[in-house]
Amino acid sequence: MGAKILVVDDDPEIREAISLILEANSYEVVTAEDGIEGLNRLKDERPDLMILDLLMPRLDGFGVCKELKDPRWAKYGHIPVIILSSVREDASKRRYELETGLQLDVDDYVEKPIEHTVLLDRIGKILRKVGKA
Repeated sequence: MGAKILVVDDDPEIREAISLILEANSYEVVTAEDGIEGLNRLKDERPDLMILDLLMPRLDGFGVCKELKDPRWAKYGHIPVIILSSVREDASKRRYELETGLQLDVDDYVEKPIEHTVLLDRIGKILRKVGKA
């Protein structure tokens, strides 16, 4: 089994589609339907990479990124994050900076609708960079 990837998205069809793509490419997949569940899975599962949707109920992707900057989450700060969003990258970054005064410190963006070859390529590059591939 390959690297463990946490997929956090409130859309069950997106979670299912990404899971199928990743499992077909020998990745182990863990899913969560919002940011709160995602942070809990992060602690429990210790994935090698997280794919994080920005727009979700309860705690969105912006909130998860903000939490991960908190010192209490420092031991998870090394886990690479790919943002999954239907919002353009520059608009997403700008919103986060305006709301928090912080830069959105993520490893990559993939826009919906997801092109599976692009997603797999980006995951592979990041995992190779951190020595998990």
